[in-house]
Amino acid sequence: MTETTHFDIALIGSGSANSFPGPEFADRSIVQIDRGVGPDHVFGGTCINLGCIPTKMFVHTANLAHTPADATRFGLTEQLRHVDWPAIRDRIFGRIDAISVGGQEYRRDHEDNANLTLLRGTARFVGSKTLQVSGHHGEGAGDRRISADTIVLGAGSRPVLPPIEGLAEAAPHTSDTIMRIDRLPTSLAILGSGVIAVEMAHIFASLGVEVTLIARSQQVLSSADADVSARLTEILGERLRLVKGLDTTSVRRTADGVELRGEQDGAEVLIRAEELLVAVGRRPNSDLLDVSAAGIDTAPDGRVEVDAQQRVRGDGTVLEGLWAFGDLSSPLQLKHVANHEQRIVRHNILHPEQPRRSDTMPVPSGVFTHPQVAWVGMTEETARAGGREVKVAVQEYASIAYGWAMEDTTGFAKLIVDAQTTEILGAHLIGPEATTLVQLLIQAMSTGQSARDIAATQYWIHPAMPELIENALLQVV
Repeated sequence: MTETTHFDIALIGSGSANSFPGPEFADRSIVQIDRGVGPDHVFGGTCINLGCIPTKMFVHTANLAHTPADATRFGLTEQLRHVDWPAIRDRIFGRIDAISVGGQEYRRDHEDNANLTLLRGTARFVGSKTLQVSGHHGEGAGDRRISADTIVLGAGSRPVLPPIEGLAEAAPHTSDTIMRIDRLPTSLAILGSGVIAVEMAHIFASLGVEVTLIARSQQVLSSADADVSARLTEILGERLRLVKGLDTTSVRRTADGVELRGEQDGAEVLIRAEELLVAVGRRPNSDLLDVSAAGIDTAPDGRVEVDAQQRVRGDGTVLEGLWAFGDLSSPLQLKHVANHEQRIVRHNILHPEQPRRSDTMPVPSGVFTHPQVAWVGMTEETARAGGREVKVAVQEYASIAYGWAMEDTTGFAKLIVDAQTTEILGAHLIGPEATTLVQLLIQAMSTGQSARDIAATQYWIHPAMPELIENALLQVV
């Protein structure tokens, strides 16, 4: 029988979970168990290794490569003469991989972590407060059994492959692998039309790849406001091959690449490309943890059920000493959400007499495609469906001085406010620096400032891009 080693705290994961240990826990024994992410099980979580950080580094490169498309309007001639993919890739991961290696070495060897034991392997529940840890890829974790008074679950999520005939056998890329390919394909089919799909479409199209974006619905980025989604659909449809309303039925790999077959308006469609990227979503790693063995409740999509204090639920009630956060338990798979929820868990464990909730602030989203998309709060449809009497403002980038200078003819900001109080209910932007401009409205919503409060009680720098927000606010106050 395997001997059980007991700790005060068991911490699962190394993404936002990696911010949990600290001097406040110096008197408690901690075991950190990390499966790693991607095919190589690297330390440090999805964001730094496979998600937010490398994709934005690729996006910045893609933005530079995309500038010739607009140059002639400004009396300039630009050409993209060469794309050195290995140099692009290695510059990015040369920086990121060192962070992952350094992070693991710090947790394992630094004197700051004298009370922490790092195990590299996959943890799964075998009881309410007991975990079996299976090591992998020579990390030496072996097969160990761990128990703990407090268990903190930050095990994250992973890409999913939909149940399409032949898809798994075709060995498509996911966001875990596409950024480390050896060379750029001449053509790339992207199955999906959400955040990851439209960001990757921008990256590879800008670098000269012939991109086909395949959407099941009639619009891309369907989680965004309907007007924003429609505008992005229009823009991407002009820039690359966009196939809408396609129900993919089979995939197979051929000598020349991949073939996708599907149905569109009752007709069969065949799509060929050298490579295939599947970006249809991610699933929580609750199945790998075998959370049912601990009596933990899960939602239909696999999320671990938690309350507003991030305490895990079982049979509808709080399970004492069990906490979860981030992609494992949140329907919003966002790094800033995971970071915030981790801080809530940390505070509540350290200060049980002063518990905090994690659901007190509006949650923003940003999409770094081209053009950028960002939003926070309700859509117009959601606000009206909830019975709110609202005012809606739409302000085009072209109507402000800096937007006019950029000759931007597609971007806009859309605000939804309460018709009586001018409480800001939602904000939705598409256009240059949308992910930065939306922060003005996030701050107002988070601090309880109305549109009336911020529209005319401060200077708005002229001629700068925040005038987009100023002019939208002035429509509704």
